[in-house]
Amino acid sequence: MICFALFSWYPMVREIVLSFQQNNFVDPGKWVGFENFRTVFADPAFWAAWLNTAAFSGLALVIGYAVPFVLAVVLNELKHAKAYLRFVVYLPVMLPPAVAVLLFKWFYDPGSGLFNQALGVVHIPPLSWLDSTSTALISLVIVSTWMNLGTGTLIYLAALQSIPGDLYESAELDGAGLLKRVRHVTIPQTKLILLVMLLLQIVATMQVFIEPYLLTGGGPENATVTVAYLMYQYAFNFGDFGGGSALGLMLMVVLLVFSTIYLRVSREEAER
Repeated sequence: MICFALFSWYPMVREIVLSFQQNNFVDPGKWVGFENFRTVFADPAFWAAWLNTAAFSGLALVIGYAVPFVLAVVLNELKHAKAYLRFVVYLPVMLPPAVAVLLFKWFYDPGSGLFNQALGVVHIPPLSWLDSTSTALISLVIVSTWMNLGTGTLIYLAALQSIPGDLYESAELDGAGLLKRVRHVTIPQTKLILLVMLLLQIVATMQVFIEPYLLTGGGPENATVTVAYLMYQYAFNFGDFGGGSALGLMLMVVLLVFSTIYLRVSREEAER
């Protein structure tokens, strides 16, 4: 309770207070009502940040939500080297996030980067991965997916291994192949964990920060600025802690909606 009070509840309450203040943490805070919110709403980067955050979450759901499940299904079907492959899949999670992001910064280098070298092998022109508005955001999604792939895969794998084996045996006796077993056995038996992971994925991707911070700085042309990154800019680049807190409060309200849904789904399952 003390840890939660100090490191979770107090910062949340402090953020709510700061969002209605003009405060530089040197002079006493001055109450300004909704002025911080009006300032943030008037910023052209505000709407770009929300659109980019929504686009990032959508792309992360398409890629980062499906890929771990597919990997888990493949690993569950294998007969050999399961432990080794689980370690390989989880390895990116063990890297510090900054190290993983900077590794991909080299991969995306327009000159000697690994990805452009691979494209050159098949005679495809090099891409400006992080410098083009059309590829910058999807490049960040790829980094985020790779960084978090192991956790989702192992959670799905644990759920798959809890499915009774006789269900698969019955499906095989009926002539069901892998795809039909996944469709008629795996997905129905794991629908709760799929829903929970969907909600957790949305909550996590809505708070994306380290990828745009280290890779693009919100560019090019605000193509990768996110709500969390804009909060950082307001607070630590512009010195406007009230504006940053106002953005944080809006993001907290949005995440609270998804968190409430997650808690309700979990409670309903626990009562069954």
